Formats: sequence, structure tokens, C-alpha cells
Amino acid sequence: MTPMTLGMPINYAGDFRETIDNLRDFEGVGVGRVTVPEAYSFDAVSQLGYIAARTETMELQTGILPMYSRTPTNLAMTAAGLDYISGGRAVLGIGASGPQVIEGFHGVKYDYPLGRARENAEICRKVWRRERVEYRGKHYQLPLTQEDGGSGLGKALKIINHPVRDRIPLLLAAIGPKNVELAAELFEELQPFLYHPDYVEAAFGESLAAGRAKRDPDMPDLRIVIQASALITEDVDQIAAAEHAVRHHSALYIGGMGARGKNFYNSLVQRYGYVDEAKLIQDLYLDGRKDEAAAAVPQDLIDAISLIGPRSAVAERVERFRDSGVGVLLASPAAATHVQRVEDMRVLKELIG
Repeated sequence: MTPMTLGMPINYAGDFRETIDNLRDFEGVGVGRVTVPEAYSFDAVSQLGYIAARTETMELQTGILPMYSRTPTNLAMTAAGLDYISGGRAVLGIGASGPQVIEGFHGVKYDYPLGRARENAEICRKVWRRERVEYRGKHYQLPLTQEDGGSGLGKALKIINHPVRDRIPLLLAAIGPKNVELAAELFEELQPFLYHPDYVEAAFGESLAAGRAKRDPDMPDLRIVIQASALITEDVDQIAAAEHAVRHHSALYIGGMGARGKNFYNSLVQRYGYVDEAKLIQDLYLDGRKDEAAAAVPQDLIDAISLIGPRSAVAERVERFRDSGVGVLLASPAAATHVQRVEDMRVLKELIG
């Protein structure tokens, strides 16, 4: 049986202090990781710092810090700081986001996401090893010399403090073939989105194999991290409501996250075999017909990417995730009350083992 960690994401809406007070209940039933999103809302790191002080055992994952809004050394310092205050519980999750956010919200050019991800990982690890940071990459040059456009006064420095760990786990959020390959080569963890356990080989198999062939044999096995909405119940109305939310969330990404021809999530669902369905969802969504787009999301896709239904059905889906190689299951409890959400996570922990 493949070891699997149960985790959960924290929503950036609502009463944060109340959410964190409640988080200790989830830690008590065996939730082993918490992740905080960033997007273009509040930053994730300040919230994780507060969570570090209020929890004891949970891993703390950034989910996901966009590479373009921080320098590689700043990402390394941030992860080392979070690792320090939490006693070695940090996981640095990074990703490219997309041009709509990076250029629209941050005002930074969105270019070379693959190359930047590689250089970020290499620079972060130099910082954590307390090496003097000298790096001549295509996208980052440290120190910045006069030839690079700097003043010529930059020095090759190493981080002052001694990091708790010289190898903080690095996670790459990726669904594109080349990014998945890079994650399998260079990162400890890979977090895809809209993860369908039955089509891992079709969607990612070639990329995973190519990346693993170049992976340093001293690195641990790649862990796949996935997120799924969770509700354990036999109540048909509750199941329908939870699936409705998943349906609309999926339609947002498949249909609305990007222009035609530039939507990574739409391309992923097509690789699962939903070619006509993906095109229809996008056409409807971009035409403003969002409810119709959500209705067009196939039921079997909703079933595959979520953990909603009676205990027996959820148990079967947990095993499908495990068999497909999932190492961290980030479950988003969808029950109406805190008590039931905690109970659902307790049951999930029991199913996961």
C-alpha cells in the first residue's frame, strides 16, 4: 500500500482566525498538511506563518506562489523562514500562474515559464545549502554584473541564518507536458489540477517517464499532490449540491481560464479524451452562458476528480487515487457544518490509512 498523506486547503475567504481555530480540530483527526492559496488575493506566506504558530504537526504548503512576483532568492528566504518558525514543516509550492494574472495584476512579463522554474529550483537549493549565490542562467544572473545591466557593486552572498533543512521540499504546479517532465526530473512534488486517476498515463505518462529518466537517483520518489472536493454522505440532495459546486468550479477553469487556444486546463481535459466536451464548455463559458457550460461538464469527470458520495464510493475513489500514484490528497471538505467536515476528514484519514 502506497503511503498517502491527507491534507486540506484553506480558503482565502471568510473569517481567517475562526478557520485556524477550527484547523486544530482537523489536525487532531490526522490531517497532515495544510495549503494556502495565493492567486491575486492576500499573500499566502503571512497566513502560513500564523498557522505555524497555531499547529504542531501539519506540513505547511504554499499553494501556489507564482514565480514571477518574487525573485528566486526571495522564494528561498521565504521558504527557509517558514521552515524555521515551524520546525521544519515547510513545503515550497511554486507555479507559473498565467499571463492574465502575471501581466495584469503584477505588471511583469510572462515569459519562459519552464526555464524560470528550473532556475528557481536550482537557485533555491544553493541558498538552502548556504552556498554563495553565484548563478549564470538565461533568466537570472547572480550577482548582477555591469554586463547584465547592474552597477557592478553586487556581491555573491550566502544566507546569513542556517536553514533548518538544506533541502526543503519543492513542489511544482504543472499540467503541461514539458512542465510535468521538469517536475519529474527536478522537484520533490508535482501538483496537477483537475486530476483524473484513470488517465494519468494518457495525460502525463510520457512526460513523467522522460523526467524520471533524468532524475538524480539520490532524490526521493516524486510525490503527486492532488486536490479534491470531499463529502461523505448518502443524502442525495447534499450530493447534488456538492457536485453542483464542483461542476461550476470545473467549468470556470475548462471554459474561462484563458483564451481559446491558450487554456491549459481545456487542453488537459482534451488529453483525458473529452475533446468535444471541452470545446463546448469553453464556447458556452466564453459566450457568457456559464450555467450551460457547467451543465456540459461530464458526470463521469465530476465523479473521477472528487470524493463525493457514500462511504463505499469514496473509499473506491481513494484507492483509484492511490493506485495512480497520488502521495498527498488535499481534500476540501464540503459539508455544511464544521462538525461534519471534521468527521468526513476523520473517515478519509481512516480510509487512507
